[in-house]
Amino acid sequence: MLSHHLQSALQDLKDLISITKSDIKDIQKAQHDHQFERLSIKEGKLKSFEAKKAMIDYEISALITSHPDVELPQLLDETQHQLLDELKQSLSELRTVNKQYAKLVVVVSNLYNTFLERLVPTEMQGYNKVASKDSTILEVRV
Repeated sequence: MLSHHLQSALQDLKDLISITKSDIKDIQKAQHDHQFERLSIKEGKLKSFEAKKAMIDYEISALITSHPDVELPQLLDETQHQLLDELKQSLSELRTVNKQYAKLVVVVSNLYNTFLERLVPTEMQGYNKVASKDSTILEVRV
């Protein structure tokens, strides 16, 4: 059962990596609608991975409990060791891809905020940002 959960969690990670790489390509092309369409899929894969990780933790805990005098590496077979290594590599790759995506999101967000600030200048009133009284998006000339 442990091997099944490991394989399934690994597939979820690969799907998350693929979706995030698609998001990177789309943000570079300014095709934001595609990213929003994939958001629910991404959230579902993340929840699925978390559930499978909990099952992996449970299975490993059960193995350790049922064999208290045996070290964990000896309890797992070669396939399970390999799947755990692949899981670790995939988590590392997902972290790298997410960092790349996050950098692009910050850049795009700053760009849009700069454009908005130029169109509608704001000023602080206490803790709130409000449009300044002299802001005009269009200037009418007579």
